[in-house]
Amino acid sequence: MIQLYVLSILCSGIAGYILFAQEGETEMPAPANNPTFHLILGIISAVTGVLKLLSPLPSSMDAVRGIIILGDLIPSAAGMIAGLILIFGLYRRDILAKDGELDRIGTNLLTFRKPIGIALMCVALVHFIFGELLFL
Repeated sequence: MIQLYVLSILCSGIAGYILFAQEGETEMPAPANNPTFHLILGIISAVTGVLKLLSPLPSSMDAVRGIIILGDLIPSAAGMIAGLILIFGLYRRDILAKDGELDRIGTNLLTFRKPIGIALMCVALVHFIFGELLFL
């Protein structure tokens, strides 16, 4: 569905910007600092990533059907990762799980916020520009 394509691009781009522009370093617009916005964006990103993985769009190029699934794998994985990081960042900040295995995993994930944010914005840009050739 074309709606998943557009939603995947928007969610990856916005989530990448939020992860790249960490709190305190860059002045972000008011909705981008809202924890509720982070939660909703995280849920929509993760759900869109799963749905995009399950329903790739058929391409006009029938000869490369095997590449279509592989091409959809990158944007869907990016959406799922963005959703998990946004939701987990809220969990660590609000619930304050300070001990155990979950805290170590969260600390390791959240230390790579900026590179993951840059990668998400690049995936969104490439997905937008070369959508018909690579990802649909």
